Amino acid sequence: MVKNTVTVERNFDLLEKYEIEYNDLKIALAGKKGKNWINYSPKEYVKNTKLVTLGLLSLGIKKDDKVATVMNNRPEWNFFDLGIAQTGAVHVPIYPTISIEDYEYILNHCEAKIVIVGDKNLYKKISPLVEKIDGLKHIYSVDEIDQVPNYTELIHAGEKFVNPEELDKIKSKIQSDDLCTIIYTSGTTGVPKGVMLSHRNLVSNFTTHAYNHDLTEGARALSFLPLCHVYERSMNYHFQFKGISIYYVENLGQIMPSIKEIKPHIFNTVPRLLERIYDGIINKGKTLTGIKKSIFFWAVRLGEKFEYNTKFSWCYREQVKIADKLIYTKWRDAMGGELKYIVSGGAALQPRISRVLGVAGIMAIEGYGLTETSPVIAVSNPVKNQIKIGTVGPILPGVQMRFAENGEITCKGPNVMLGYYKEPELTKNVIDEEGYFHTGDVGILERGIYLKITDRKKEIFKLSGGKYIAPQMIENKLKESFFIEQAMVVGENEKFASALIVPAFEYVQKWCEEKGIAAKTNNEIIEQVEVIAIIQAEINGINKELGQVEAIKRQKLVADVWSPNTGEMSPTLKLKRNVIADKYSDLISEIFSVNTDERPKRRLRINLSLAELINKMRNGNGIGKV
Repeated sequence: MVKNTVTVERNFDLLEKYEIEYNDLKIALAGKKGKNWINYSPKEYVKNTKLVTLGLLSLGIKKDDKVATVMNNRPEWNFFDLGIAQTGAVHVPIYPTISIEDYEYILNHCEAKIVIVGDKNLYKKISPLVEKIDGLKHIYSVDEIDQVPNYTELIHAGEKFVNPEELDKIKSKIQSDDLCTIIYTSGTTGVPKGVMLSHRNLVSNFTTHAYNHDLTEGARALSFLPLCHVYERSMNYHFQFKGISIYYVENLGQIMPSIKEIKPHIFNTVPRLLERIYDGIINKGKTLTGIKKSIFFWAVRLGEKFEYNTKFSWCYREQVKIADKLIYTKWRDAMGGELKYIVSGGAALQPRISRVLGVAGIMAIEGYGLTETSPVIAVSNPVKNQIKIGTVGPILPGVQMRFAENGEITCKGPNVMLGYYKEPELTKNVIDEEGYFHTGDVGILERGIYLKITDRKKEIFKLSGGKYIAPQMIENKLKESFFIEQAMVVGENEKFASALIVPAFEYVQKWCEEKGIAAKTNNEIIEQVEVIAIIQAEINGINKELGQVEAIKRQKLVADVWSPNTGEMSPTLKLKRNVIADKYSDLISEIFSVNTDERPKRRLRINLSLAELINKMRNGNGIGKV
């Protein structure tokens, strides 16, 4: 249960909660430096944050000034987050992975007075901008860099602050409706928009979704999604509100070793990362042989039938008990042994992942929201047994949700943003006269309780025949194949839907080795007729689950793995559809350049050829070059 001695109305009221309610907690925050964890007790957390606040005041920072941070996940992020808030200033957290142009735009647009960066590489990227931006006076680093002001200088300035009692007066004047933070949404097109969130926006949200699970003081959370994104940030507040110790991981390569080391009870993720973890489990099974391999995939198939709040037959329950002893317990051990909850957001999670992990005793639950809604609109609730796989759960208490005439999800409540910074017209475009925010997402309510997102309104496109295609749903089905890593459905104003496919290269390369196919590079792999054939066979199977109009008629394999670093995805791992369409415009043109009169005959010949190839593969026969 959450202790409720302290009333939290502003985000920095969490510090008082630590002082009064969680003072006996051994670890409030921890970060990894090299091979060692650096731990901060509640007392150290509160002290460092207060000194950062006083240090900022000594530099002349005052109410409504903007202070920007650019760093990966680490305990110090919190010192600045709540330290800035206590001055009445506005925290502007920025992604560490965006372009120089976006940094310059954001720092100019928000009129930042100070920037705090995490490390040397970020300092090199951002320091040249200081002279270009009016009003930007200081840049500090958290890591020690020669001849660069270190954040400890703010700590020391705080220790020398002449009148520390002044802080209490400043804090007393900060209201829950005051602007707390501006979060610039990366978006997939156009310049970033600054979402203004108040203390009330943030607090109303995290103090509500904190009651959706039973973890309490002393439980352990792993944090690796960017804290500059509102999803991880809100969950961070949630963990602090409940006295859960938070362990920060700065890079993705540390995730699995850290899971085994700290044995978390909960962590947040996006589907892309959870897919990789799941694929790692399945690939492990692929290396087994004989009866062990058979038992492993029997357990997987058993899991694919799992559903929450369902009364299963005695036979099924007994099989699960056997599978648990033989297989599932090993999966839990690989995830640290104590993991209870994985909370996924940002995009739809493949149902098979939720089912297979769920049967193994790990709840992979989904939530939904946007930066503009602080963020949670709906989330699964294990405490009330309100979990339905394939949905994002019930609407969060305090949030009013209704569908527009076109099916768009709209919501109203204390979580809805103040507006876009310096963009009143943009704000009017998304918040109607009744105060409902228009999400741009389309959904339905299943059983009158569970929200299901069917697609992005702006991503739905129309075929030349007038039928609409919702690409995300199709893409998620395509990614359920072990052979497909990423996919983007195309076909706007064309006669049929098609797709660009990024194969799961690690898996496919192992498959090629088993088949004696000589292909090492990605470019070589996508040229192999056997690879093309097996992916076509996978798509044929998926097409049977789709409507006739939705079926993928043609596809092209691409050798590039899409990521934020290469520009095809946003920092929150959403497809930048316009970027991908431009990059592969020639391939897309090739897909739709086939003469329509010839298409039926060509398809018949291809299908016959594929059938022969697949039969040979199933029989273990090699396939010569065509």
